Amino acid sequence: MKIIAIGRNYAEHAKELNNPVPTTPVIFLKPDTAVLKDNKPFYLPDFSDDIHYELEVVLKICKEGKHIAEKFAANYFDEVGLGIDFTARDIQSKHKEKGLPWELAKAFDHSAPISIFQPKSDYEDLYNLNFELNINGESRQVGHTKDLLFSFEKIISFVSQYITLKKGDLIFTGTPQGVGKINKGDKLEAWLAGKQLLNFDVK
Repeated sequence: MKIIAIGRNYAEHAKELNNPVPTTPVIFLKPDTAVLKDNKPFYLPDFSDDIHYELEVVLKICKEGKHIAEKFAANYFDEVGLGIDFTARDIQSKHKEKGLPWELAKAFDHSAPISIFQPKSDYEDLYNLNFELNINGESRQVGHTKDLLFSFEKIISFVSQYITLKKGDLIFTGTPQGVGKINKGDKLEAWLAGKQLLNFDVK
């Protein structure tokens, strides 16, 4: 499986990082070794002093597809969950200044904690979902899927024009405003539509 992540898919997040609001989806990849499951602790890497959290709604692809029309894209995912796109912001900033790729900042081991996944049929409206991240009991990020710049269907259709999607692939759909640094000892908890799906420690 592979992780396909969408950058700058919430306008306010793009603005908080002083990035232009995109007119087409911004794509980057994480390898399968980035996955961290079962609420296991995240260990801060020694190569960065500025690891940031980015909470995202994650789609799980349920069948292979390429060149998918947007009107059929909903047939290609059947479950949703939450994930955190951990980012070495210091490394990313240096690479952006030089016009270099982001992979060292985004694709490192365990940089993608994921929750359990829920059937999308559990939700009456996928564009009426709130999600929230608390750190040490304080609310840090609150997002709502109605604010997505590019819909789930648009993302799937767009990506599939370039990259074949396969069963089990994960799509991180973008983070809302409110990103920030994590520190050793932090406890991260996240909810989707009022249900807690993530609860893990930083070590």
